[in-house]
Amino acid sequence: MSQQAEIRVRFAPSPTGPLHIGGVRTALYNYLFARKHGGKMLLRIEDTDQNRFVPGAEDYIVEALKWVGIEIDEGLTVGGPNAPYRQSERKAIYREYAEQLVSEGKAYYAFDTAEELEAMRKRMEEANAPAAQYNSITRLQMKNSLTLKPEEVKALIESGSPYVIRLKVPKKEDVRLNDLIRGWVVVHSSQIDDKVLLKSDGMPTYHLANIVDDHLMGITHVIRGEEWLPSAPLHVLLYRFLGWEKTMPQFAHLPLLLKPDGNGKLSKRDADLGGFPVFPLQWKDPFSDTVARGFREDGYLPDALVNFLAFLGWNPGTEQEMFTMDELIQAFSLEQINKAGARFDIQKAKWFNHEYLRQQPNEQLAEAIVQQAAADGMDCSLEKAAKIAGLLKERVNFASEIYAESAVFFRAPQSYDPAIVSGKWNEEAVRALTAFKDALTSVAEPLTAELAKTTLAETMTAIGIKQGKIMQALRLAITGVGAGPDLMITLEIIGRQETVDRLQKALKEL
Repeated sequence: MSQQAEIRVRFAPSPTGPLHIGGVRTALYNYLFARKHGGKMLLRIEDTDQNRFVPGAEDYIVEALKWVGIEIDEGLTVGGPNAPYRQSERKAIYREYAEQLVSEGKAYYAFDTAEELEAMRKRMEEANAPAAQYNSITRLQMKNSLTLKPEEVKALIESGSPYVIRLKVPKKEDVRLNDLIRGWVVVHSSQIDDKVLLKSDGMPTYHLANIVDDHLMGITHVIRGEEWLPSAPLHVLLYRFLGWEKTMPQFAHLPLLLKPDGNGKLSKRDADLGGFPVFPLQWKDPFSDTVARGFREDGYLPDALVNFLAFLGWNPGTEQEMFTMDELIQAFSLEQINKAGARFDIQKAKWFNHEYLRQQPNEQLAEAIVQQAAADGMDCSLEKAAKIAGLLKERVNFASEIYAESAVFFRAPQSYDPAIVSGKWNEEAVRALTAFKDALTSVAEPLTAELAKTTLAETMTAIGIKQGKIMQALRLAITGVGAGPDLMITLEIIGRQETVDRLQKALKEL
């Protein structure tokens, strides 16, 4: 890697809908690489296909990157010396380079109608050609500036006949590319068709626009998804034809995100079937009003999602799994990215979220519990909510599950697990819990977990009953079930009077 030029990478999504989670990973890898080498991260919007433009998609992209903590140094929303950063606003720039290629004999005007193109495809299929494409062989039978006389071409253009500009791919040569992840990629030019560079509406295709922009914006490394690998030789040709081969960026094509079973590329349908999101944020389609789930709204913490995504195709080569963004930046390298596709394991995402949730301060989680309790018509102090969070966050994957699991702290049980009743509720349990209830009535407020534990131990010793034999019966009386979080802390949270009342209720009803 050259140390002479500043590292400059770009994330260049199309505003055709919500940003797929694979796109977030691509943005993340670009960001980590730029930060690791003290470089710049650019955000550019590739909206050359105006037919597929979706209102709101651009704002969604910006918000999603912000939520996961990817900071943009130049480009959309922050500006910079290479503005504008929307390709639709750069039309005139692309035409200039397309016309330059035509004048140098490296591209040509093509006037073929849709019907003529279809007829060519049919002829190729009937001749059992391996691929029906516009290439070095078929172009000589088509209506373009290579087969028409110069005056015919001039007349067609002046009359307003629609045309495209196509790249004139060389007939017989190997196009070579040294990919930073995959090594040398060699494609024979017979496998590359004469791609359209400028469409009939004057808009460039992705192929021309991204090459011109990457060159003009000084991009040093193009880190993008594997789906662009088949286009890379064409892009190498464009760099050469435009005279930019010496400053051509280095390419790194990332592995695909695979379905949870590893068979095929991850899609929204797979996510819907598996009951998990595939977009960073919730997305409401402006045309159909359908809503797609988002990782944020499902309760994933941004740090957890970043950690999860970083490991989808990359490995630090150590046993460490939990990384802060700064630690990821320090550890990241393109050399440690795998070539093979990465299986999207949503259970691992939940594991990461669980681990990050455990690290959240109880006071931070408490506010949501207070709000949720109020919505259910119950009072809950921040102090009580913080204790509930501290007790339950070890047992759940999402913050929203804490309140869902906390009913025991707000209401006495309305029923009791019959299996525990038949197995553990006996005369000894009744005697023990009656004695514990009586002992608690003379205990000082507030009841702490330590005080509850001491009082229980002393009471059981006094009446000669082993504590272990009645613990499930005690839990049953307090919670209605036979298992759950730390029972002494539970007693501290519900308080002395509520503990006495619940024991009284169970003794009466059971």
